Amino acid sequence: MAERLNQEVRRRERVIRIFPNEDSALRLIGALLAEQHETWSTSRRYLDMTDFLEWEEKWNRKNKENSDPAKLHTLPV
Repeated sequence: MAERLNQEVRRRERVIRIFPNEDSALRLIGALLAEQHETWSTSRRYLDMTDFLEWEEKWNRKNKENSDPAKLHTLPV
């Protein structure tokens, strides 16, 4: 994600070619970072952990049931 953001900054910088001063370059980069922050905070997340956490909870519940000593005699050998 960070590399993609760096590529976008470079792409826009190539269009402008020469900045009149340092402040104008910082404004461009700041605007891009603000735009990207808004995109990342309002759109679908790249690493959504809800599916994994649901799976992990089911897996832990299943393993806890299978490790119950009272139920061991019913498990296939």
